[in-house]
Amino acid sequence: MKSIVIPFIAALLASLSFAAAQPDTREIIAADDARVAATMARDRAGLEKTFSDALHYAHSSGVVDTKASFIDTLVSGKNKYLKMDYLKREFSFPAPTVALMTGQVRIRTESKEKGTNEFTLSYLGVWKQENGAWRFHAWQSARLPEPAPAN
Repeated sequence: MKSIVIPFIAALLASLSFAAAQPDTREIIAADDARVAATMARDRAGLEKTFSDALHYAHSSGVVDTKASFIDTLVSGKNKYLKMDYLKREFSFPAPTVALMTGQVRIRTESKEKGTNEFTLSYLGVWKQENGAWRFHAWQSARLPEPAPAN
């Protein structure tokens, strides 16, 4: 019996210490709101500050950007984000310094090649604490089908 109780208590204490160490979601929401604002404003300094140097941004089209390539695309105006409205945004913490952000977002973009488009994405975003600040580390999204028109 003693051999079962000790590991159970150790696991319980470890899970309690992790739960107590979970970050304040409001910090990450504020960082993400700043990321969205910088993206829509094409603000190079804001994007540089928010994005991790290791950014891996996988668009729903399959195109993958690094920090440098994504910032260049945004700032140049090649692809403009006109609207980013979260329909759902939830957070979980696999580790105290890593936050997974999941949900759905309605986006409107504009580009010379494709004109103006509006669509809904299901996404996974990864935030990681680097040097005491939350940095946007990764994005993966899938385009959702548009609802059928009502008859």
